[in-house]
This record gives sequence, structure tokens and C-alpha cells, in this order.
Amino acid sequence: AERKIEVRILIKILQNGEIRDIWFETRSGNSYLDDSALKAALFSIASITDYFDGYFARKYGLVSNLGKILDPLADKLLISSVSIMLVSLDFIPAWIACAIIGRELAVTGLRCVIIEYGQDVSASWLGKYKTGFQIASIIPLLIHYPYLGIHFDAIGIVLLYGALFFTLWSGADYFIKFKKLVSF
Repeated sequence: AERKIEVRILIKILQNGEIRDIWFETRSGNSYLDDSALKAALFSIASITDYFDGYFARKYGLVSNLGKILDPLADKLLISSVSIMLVSLDFIPAWIACAIIGRELAVTGLRCVIIEYGQDVSASWLGKYKTGFQIASIIPLLIHYPYLGIHFDAIGIVLLYGALFFTLWSGADYFIKFKKLVSF
């Protein structure tokens, strides 16, 4: 008997003042790889559009304080939503998703404080590595299944630990750099 499982998650991607919805759906059956490749492709497209959004904002001098907050917020929402979905599918450990999402929330709060003091909240090189590793880990984790002898789940987990390393390092770096603005 064919067992059917559907898991749906709504990811809201905030870019250019729009909210776009992307539905991820997984089904058990013969189309694992097709569904997984589609999910990875959609996530890749969302990540690429986010990159170009920032690139063109810098290139054409359209960088704003609001954009400096909303762009990283869109990144965090994208990464967090997909991470939660991956946990629900048992593709990644929940504690890693919690650490990543917790760091994202803490740094977002810190960025709000930093803005109040008129300081620059642009992402550091560590933050860029963090985002790069997070995206690079999620793509093979979404594919998940072996194909042509490539174990995408194993590649994704190795990259996920790299993402975790840069996530924690960049979070600590933010708090150390701006500790004079935050009192506990």
C-alpha cells in the first residue's frame, strides 16, 4: 500500500516591499528526487534574488537603514523557515536549528539597539560567511536523497556544521563588538 505524507510550510520572503509565498510540499512515493530538486531550486532562486537585491542596492546607491534591517530579516526568515521544515522531516537535528534561529533573533535585537545609537549595522565578513554556509548547507539538505552516488544529506550535514560554526562565531563577534551599547 502506498503511504502518502504531505508536509507543507509557507515561507514568506520579504524583498522589494513584497511578500511572496512559496509552498514546499513533500510526498512519499516515486518522486522523492523530483520534489527534492524542486525544493532546492526554489530555495536557490530565493537565495540568488536576495543576493542580487543587496548587490544592486549597493551598486546604485539605494542602501538605506531600513534596507539594512529588512534584508537580513528576510535572510533570517528564509533560513529559519526552511530549517524548521528540515527538522520536521528529521533531516537536521533540532538543536542546530534552535542554535541558528536563537542567534538570528539575538543579533536582530542587537541590530535594533545599534541603530538607536546611530552605528553601522552592515553585515561583517563573518555574517556573510554564515549566510553563505547556511545557504550552501540547505540546498543539499533539501535534495537529501542519494543521486548518482552523491549523498546529498551527508554533504548538507557537513556544511551545516560549518554554518553552525560561523553562526555562533559571528553572533559572538557582534556582541563583543557592540558590548558597550548593551548593558545586562
